[in-house]
Amino acid sequence: MSEAPDPEVVELATKIFDLARQGQTEALAAYVDAGVPADLTNDRGDSLVMLAAYHGHAETVRELLVRGAAADHVNDRGQTPLAGAVFKGETEVIKALLAGGADPAAGTPSAVDTARMFGKTELLELFGAF
Repeated sequence: MSEAPDPEVVELATKIFDLARQGQTEALAAYVDAGVPADLTNDRGDSLVMLAAYHGHAETVRELLVRGAAADHVNDRGQTPLAGAVFKGETEVIKALLAGGADPAAGTPSAVDTARMFGKTELLELFGAF
């Protein structure tokens, strides 16, 4: 039988995930600089980069990547931040992830597959997959 998580830890984690979703770059970076893992994930395997990318926060994505977060962290559904950014049409986030080493072929569906599904030929060209 496992113990229930500490409510204070849960509250802090919730706050940190919310900072990523909201693009609160400075506050989130301060937490990471203070020791919060740059690759912290929630109960669905979504990383801070995934949450920031999906919600269109390119600067937050860049700052997390600079602090060692993985650009290609795959969540529990096999999705990458890059595929999420393609789905949401977040061009600046896509560029930030690519600059941070994201692989357009990673994940299921991959960013390339997602771009093909939605007929985003300009992204396929950007990915070198046309």
